[in-house]
Amino acid sequence: MYILGINAYHGDAAVVLLKDGQIAFALEEERLNRVKHSAGFPSMALRGALEYAGIGIDAVDHIAIARSPRAHLLEKMQFVLKQGLVFSRLTQERLKNAAKVRSLKAEVADALGVDEKSVRAKIHNVEHHQAHMASSFLVSDFEDAAILSVDGFGDFRSTMTGYGKGTNIKVLDSVGFPHSLGLMYTMVAQYLGFPHYGDEGKVMGLAPYGDPKDYLQRMRQIVHFKSDGAFELNLDYFCHHAGGVSMVWDKGYPVIERVFSDKVVEVFGPARQKGEKLEQKHSDLAAALQIVLEEGILHVLGRLWERTKCPRLTLAGGVGFNSVANGKILDRTPFKDLYVQPAAGDAGTALGAAFHVQHVELGQPRQCRMRTAYLGPEYTDEQMTSTMDRLGVKYTKPKDLLQQVAKHLADGKVIGWFEGRAEFGPRALGHRSILADPRRADMKDTLNARVKRRESFRPFAPSILEEHVAEWFENTYPSPFMLLVYKFKEDKRALVPAVCHVDQTGRLQTVSREIQPRYWEIIDEFRKITGVPILLNTSFNEDEPMVCSPEDAVECFQSTHMDVLVMGDFLAVNP
Repeated sequence: MYILGINAYHGDAAVVLLKDGQIAFALEEERLNRVKHSAGFPSMALRGALEYAGIGIDAVDHIAIARSPRAHLLEKMQFVLKQGLVFSRLTQERLKNAAKVRSLKAEVADALGVDEKSVRAKIHNVEHHQAHMASSFLVSDFEDAAILSVDGFGDFRSTMTGYGKGTNIKVLDSVGFPHSLGLMYTMVAQYLGFPHYGDEGKVMGLAPYGDPKDYLQRMRQIVHFKSDGAFELNLDYFCHHAGGVSMVWDKGYPVIERVFSDKVVEVFGPARQKGEKLEQKHSDLAAALQIVLEEGILHVLGRLWERTKCPRLTLAGGVGFNSVANGKILDRTPFKDLYVQPAAGDAGTALGAAFHVQHVELGQPRQCRMRTAYLGPEYTDEQMTSTMDRLGVKYTKPKDLLQQVAKHLADGKVIGWFEGRAEFGPRALGHRSILADPRRADMKDTLNARVKRRESFRPFAPSILEEHVAEWFENTYPSPFMLLVYKFKEDKRALVPAVCHVDQTGRLQTVSREIQPRYWEIIDEFRKITGVPILLNTSFNEDEPMVCSPEDAVECFQSTHMDVLVMGDFLAVNP
C-alpha cells in the first residue's frame, strides 16, 4: 500500500511517500526548485517521490494533505465576523488557498501532467497540528508518550498537546488564533531586522551574545501564562489579529508582512532595519526573547505533564527547531525521554499526515521507527562522474579516500561532503555537509568569508561520535538530528573554538556507527590524527537551499572555492 503525505500552500512544501508503513521517500520542494522554504504545491518533489519508487500516481492508494479547511470553521467565521474582515482582500486570499486544498486531485494531476481520472487515491485532510503530533509520536520508539506541537499557526491553532498510545492520539489542550509563541518569536525577529521566513533561527544564535536584564520584564509583558497551562498574547504588541497580515503561500518564497505594532516601537525603541549594524541592545532583546520563549514552552509542558504523567515526550512544530529550548527540557521538566524528528517544522506535516492515515484512520500497526533523515534522492557513480566531467572538475578514486580526507581536514581544508540519500529536514547530517576542523579558531571566519557568507554571530555545529559525548558535553542524551543544544565541558571548550558558541554550547549531532557508518568513519579517522572525535558540520550550500543533486554540489564547490569535494567515492581537490 502506498500513501502520499503532502505539505502544500504553506512554507517548506514537501512530499513523503510511505510503502507498506515504511518511509520510502521524503523531501522538501526547495531542494529541487532551489527556492528557500518554497511554498505552493510540491510538484517536483511529488515527481521525484514517484520516480524513486518506480510507480505511477495510479499506484497510490491514499493522499493526505496536512490542511483541513473545515477545522475549527465556526471559530474562524466568528473571528472574521467580529473583525469585519468578511470581504477583505486577505480573507479572499485565504479562501482561494483553501479552495486549492479542496481540489487536491486536480492539483496532483496537473503537477504530473496526467488526467485527473488516473489519480484514484482517496483524499484525506489532516488538521495541521494533528499532523505535527503524528509526525513525532507515530515514528518514535515510544509505545506511549506525551505530545506537544507548537509553531506559528496552522488551521487556526498555534499549539496543541496530546497523549499517544499505540496507534491512537488523543488531543488534550490547544491554543487558538490569535495567540502564538511562534508568532511572538517571529514578531521580535522582524523588529530586530530579520524579516524573512525562517529568520527566527538567527535570533536564537544571536541571543547568547546578549544580557537580558534590561528588557526581560518588558518582554514578559508580551505574553501572559494562564493557570490552565495555556497562554495569551498581549495583542497591543501585534497587528495580525486586527486588520489581518498578508501571508503569501501560493508559490515561490513565502512572505509574511510585518506583525509587530507601533506599541513595540513605543516600548523598545525604533526597529532595526534589515542590514543595519547590530548593536548590543539587539542582542540583549534576543536574549530576553529566548528566555520568555523557554518559559512559555516549560509552562505548557508543565500542564502536559500533570495531565499525562508520562515520562516520554515527543515534540514537533516550527518551535521544535529551537534547539536551545529543546536542550533544557529534560533538565527542567519531569520528562525523561525526548524525541524530535528531523523535519519538525511544516515540512514534517507531510510525514505526519501520511502516518495519521496509516495508523489513526486505517488502524494499521506501527512498524516504522524513524532513526535516519536520509530519505531523499540518491545518485549513481555515473551521474556523479558525468556531472564532474561536464563541469570541468578533475577527480580521482583513491582507495584510501577517508584517510586522505581526514588529513585534509586536519590541515585546515574545507571539505564539501556529498554521499548517499539527501537529508529530510533543514539540518545537514553528513550526506550534504560542509566539513572542517573544529580546533581552528579562525575556521568560522574562513567559512563565512569563503563559503557561507552569513552573519558572524551564527554558530557552527559539532558532529561527534556518540561514544565520546560524555567526555565532551555536560549532557549525554542522544541528539542524532542536531536538534539539542548542550554545554561543552569546561576542560574541552578551548579545544574546539570553531564549534563552541559564545555561551560555551554546541548544537550537537551524535553520530552512530550503526546508522551512519561512513560519516562515523570519517570523524573517527580525524580522531585518530588529532585526538578530537568531532568535526565542524554545516549545510552544503551558499545562501540557497542545501544541495541535493551532483550538479548542485559541483556548482557550489566551484563558486565558493572550497578546497576539496568528496562525492561518493570520488575526490576532487582545488589547485
